[in-house]
Amino acid sequence: MSKEENKEVKEEVVEEVAEETAEDVVEEKKEPDSDEIIEGLKAELDKAKNDVARAYADTENMKKRLQKDADTARKYRFQQPATEILPILDSMEMALKVQTEDEVIKNYVKGFEMIHKQLKGVLEKEGVQEIDVADKPFDHNTMQALMQEKKEGVESGMVIEVLQKGYMLKDRILRPALVKVSE
Repeated sequence: MSKEENKEVKEEVVEEVAEETAEDVVEEKKEPDSDEIIEGLKAELDKAKNDVARAYADTENMKKRLQKDADTARKYRFQQPATEILPILDSMEMALKVQTEDEVIKNYVKGFEMIHKQLKGVLEKEGVQEIDVADKPFDHNTMQALMQEKKEGVESGMVIEVLQKGYMLKDRILRPALVKVSE
């Protein structure tokens, strides 16, 4: 065999090997059948639907939580001002208890009684109510006992004197009543 023939044989062998390799690669790169593609796409679609549903549920839950927070804030918006007004109301009530015979002072007292009534009206309009504790059994939820005293004819655990009025804003305690309780 001559060099040329040898070269031609080598080239033919290389071409045959290249063709076989190319055929193997084409066979290996076979596309999956359409059923596998459809199943894969269905799985992706189900996952996407699930993700969308989960995101929607999260959004709705956040809306509800924010609405509840806003409602609570609106309901108790007067809590801070009411807490600051209560000591003023107490001072006014103590001043109104002063007894005098002087006509000028009596006229001032009448004016302060009207102001006191207006102030209580504003508080009531906003939902502030006095806690009624006189002659009731002691309730640790709405009262704070400062003293205990034995008193004839009074059952143990009963409120015998209110030392400072307690107040509620709607269903929240603004300030517990300070009381004296029978032993």
